[in-house]
Amino acid sequence: MALFLYRIGRFSFHHPWRVIVTWLVLLGAALGAGIVLGGEMRESFDIPGTESQEALDRLNNVFPEVAGASASVVIAAPAGESVEGPVTTEAIAAAVVAIGDIDGVAQVVSPFSEFATDAVSPDAQAAIITVQFEGQVSEITEDQKDALIAATEQSVAGGASAAYSGSIFEDLEYGLTVTEAIGVLFAAFVLVVAFGSVLAAGLPLASALVAVGTTIGGILVVAAMTSVSSATPLLAVMIGIAVGIDYALFVLSRHRHQLANGLDPDESAATAVGTAGNAVIFAGVTVMIALVGLLIVGIPFLGVMGVAAAIAVFLAMTAAVTLLPSLFGLAGERLRPKAGSRAHRRESGADAKPTMGRRWVRIVLRAPWVFVVLVVGVLGAVALPALDLRLALPSAAGEQQGSVARDGYDAVAEHFGEGANGPLLVMLDITRADNDTLMDDLAAVSSEVAAVSGVKTAGDALPNPTVDSAIIQVIPTSGPADPATLDVVNALRELAPQVEDEYGIGLSVTGYTAVAIDISDRLDQALVPFALVVVGLAFLLLMMVFRSVLVPLKAALSFLLSIFAAFGVVVAIFQWGWFADAMHVVPGPIISFMPVLLMAIIFGLAMDYEVFLVSGMREAHVRGEKPRAAIEHGFAQGARVVTAAALIMFFVFAAFVPEGAGVIKAIALGLAVGIAFDAFLVRMTLVPALMAIMGKWAWWLPRWLDRLLPELDIEGEHLRHHRDDAGWALSSVEYAAIGAEKVVCGDARFALGPVSFEVPHSSVLIVQGIDEDRRVFAATLAGRLSPARGRLHVLGRPLPGDAVQVRGLVATATLDAVPERAEGASVAELLRERLVRVGEPATPDAVRALVDDVTAAMHVIGASDPTMSLDSRLADLDPLARSLVIAQLALAEYPSVFVADLGTLSTGTDATETVGRLIDGLTRIAPGDVTIVAGTSLGLDVVAATHRISNTARPVAWLELEPGATAGFIRRADPLPRPGDAEPATDTDANADSAWTPDDFALTDRSVPIGTEVATASAEPDRTAPLTDSHGKDVLR
Repeated sequence: MALFLYRIGRFSFHHPWRVIVTWLVLLGAALGAGIVLGGEMRESFDIPGTESQEALDRLNNVFPEVAGASASVVIAAPAGESVEGPVTTEAIAAAVVAIGDIDGVAQVVSPFSEFATDAVSPDAQAAIITVQFEGQVSEITEDQKDALIAATEQSVAGGASAAYSGSIFEDLEYGLTVTEAIGVLFAAFVLVVAFGSVLAAGLPLASALVAVGTTIGGILVVAAMTSVSSATPLLAVMIGIAVGIDYALFVLSRHRHQLANGLDPDESAATAVGTAGNAVIFAGVTVMIALVGLLIVGIPFLGVMGVAAAIAVFLAMTAAVTLLPSLFGLAGERLRPKAGSRAHRRESGADAKPTMGRRWVRIVLRAPWVFVVLVVGVLGAVALPALDLRLALPSAAGEQQGSVARDGYDAVAEHFGEGANGPLLVMLDITRADNDTLMDDLAAVSSEVAAVSGVKTAGDALPNPTVDSAIIQVIPTSGPADPATLDVVNALRELAPQVEDEYGIGLSVTGYTAVAIDISDRLDQALVPFALVVVGLAFLLLMMVFRSVLVPLKAALSFLLSIFAAFGVVVAIFQWGWFADAMHVVPGPIISFMPVLLMAIIFGLAMDYEVFLVSGMREAHVRGEKPRAAIEHGFAQGARVVTAAALIMFFVFAAFVPEGAGVIKAIALGLAVGIAFDAFLVRMTLVPALMAIMGKWAWWLPRWLDRLLPELDIEGEHLRHHRDDAGWALSSVEYAAIGAEKVVCGDARFALGPVSFEVPHSSVLIVQGIDEDRRVFAATLAGRLSPARGRLHVLGRPLPGDAVQVRGLVATATLDAVPERAEGASVAELLRERLVRVGEPATPDAVRALVDDVTAAMHVIGASDPTMSLDSRLADLDPLARSLVIAQLALAEYPSVFVADLGTLSTGTDATETVGRLIDGLTRIAPGDVTIVAGTSLGLDVVAATHRISNTARPVAWLELEPGATAGFIRRADPLPRPGDAEPATDTDANADSAWTPDDFALTDRSVPIGTEVATASAEPDRTAPLTDSHGKDVLR
């Protein structure tokens, strides 16, 4: 991952406008599509599979006249009069008529109608006009609401007063206010202070805002297709800005640090993305896991909110590793701290004074147990109010005094009791009831409902026109958010079996309060699975990141302190009313889905800080520092950035509290204080204290688990190795096409090596060894199998980092095996197919040229069958000719290195001569700039045969894959004589003697032989179990 991100960072830096334009196009497309499609937010608290939702769905079908939005108009008589007096009665009648004339009103029920239930207050001081609309709440326009108010006010102008309640008047649409912009300004201020540069401070803001804008466009598109709560975009903006700035901050901080230490801007940008960007990716994935985990809860609107917020995190994360480095490319040297400046001294380490972070962690490490007790005690005390947590859905009771919805809510409560603001609907299925006694049975059921404890009144059971359903309106004595109402709902539902048995009537309960109760039940049921999945996945991810069991365990458990302390603050302010006026808060129950949403978000963000702080500790631990020194190093390295990130998040979240919408207020406050608690008390105090207490055991991981878990390399160690290897390869490639330094091929089970060598460009390397060893070596050279240890490069591309590029430069072939699909094919068909596959013109002349090259090579090396036709079947050819055709098929891919295994051609009485001729043939059909690697089971005699036979000037090297074997090569200035020619008789010519020995193969122009070390592991490699390459093939078979 680190290497992949490194390349993304380098590309983005060198091609800034491509990346920037791509992001701007994505931003414009998302916003444009959202605007064109006309996506609008609308509230929907559907919870499929619950009793209340099923009853509501049935109500929509069997009572369409009451399925739309409704409103209540509360008419209060003048002081000292009654609503039943002639003046008020006449005003109410006029209002009923006027309201009925409004477009979209389906039905108006007068409080004096026979269909009205308890619509006149007991003291006759107030009456309720019930208004039923044709459309749903989201379809009711402002004009319709204004018309309703105007019609009522005109009708009761004689002294009576009117108030209005109902969901259509509740403020359920939330928008951004100026205070949210103030939060961004605070974030900008923190960035300027942190970097000491306005330009540097602006880059994270730009990256975050582009990501957030794209997210909003995507949400608008989704809103055109499905119900999306108006709180969703606010939540996405809040989280997107916070994490977008934070993630960009981490990458920018690493970039500036490297620039201050003299690194070139392009290399610094790529390295910053490959290291800090690596941490950003895994931190972001953790947050996304937590947010997407909300789908487990099974509440659609909550799942949509979680997915939208996860998309915001994904885009912020992606922008931090793509858009941000492109901005680095435009800024260039201007981001480098000026020499002598405070920022330069701090980043370069020239400032001798310890940083505030280092001083703080030293204090913590002096008395870790003291700080553990202090943090746990403080957060435990703050969390105490959470024991009184009460949950409810949003209602008019939570709106500001003086709003239309709040005045109507208060009027209903004053005259009719709290329960009238949350009526329950008892839905009756009468399809199986006895028609002869139906009305009596309905009356009996209504009486039983009215007799339930906590029920104030129960209306008559009203059948629908098709007489398959009936409804009873129930007014409880307690309000919607009162726990006593929950008891009423449960008691009514407990009646269902009895009513079913006695009357054959199905009973279910729905209504606003019942829906809220079912949501709470669903949340309770989903909380454990949610926690197990989210925390489990995050725990597994952190185990892979830190290679530890205790560090992820400590991270997950310490999060509980932060979340419960956040709950405690929210309860104290939003429920108990502490500082309520200062924060423009109306005390009341907490929004029901706030706890699970807060858990998801704070858990993800808490793991962010865990990754950013502890990864530095692990990096120092891996380098061999003692536990306390590693803690101090890692903390000092990340403290300043984590502090700035936490402050930014705190200000962004807190900005949504003073003027934000009711639903968002509690969530924003919980996030703000939760992040503050987690960053400053838990991560920056409790974590180093616990790490000090655990000591070396903090990094304990069972060996079996270490083998199972993939290596994620969060510290960028592999990237540093790759950069070192790239520098080494660059110094070697000038001379060597293939270079190895103590490389071990295979894996822990099959270790072949170590071996060190350098093979010149355009030379021939003959590799001797048994079949399995040669296959492993060939697969490693071809980039299909990663080296277990050591350094290896092919044409300057280090392995395994540049394995993909190496695969495009190396062609492989087994020369003694006819591919199954090619058994019946002719030479021309195979060559034509290969040319087409590599994108070359497969003309008859091109195919003929390839065949002519093979024919010419066969003639030169003295093959037994030098003629070959285009129509010859590959399987029918002479083994030598067939091998050269197979080689030509591979060479048609224009490789720079050709790795050929000779297989069974290395066996037999004339094997040495055959192999020598075949290798000579390969040198003749391969272009002069191709380096050839030939694998054989034969030893040094093959080299001698090759030299005796070959008439080319290619250097020939050999390598024996055996313990204690030798390696070397000879460079010839002049070609050797062909068999039968007179041998030169000069004492100085090392190539003249036909009896070749290892001593003859010495370098003529280099001071060291090709192989400075050749040996296999002391233990015999296990060749029985499979060794799988990048293509999923077992290279040992």
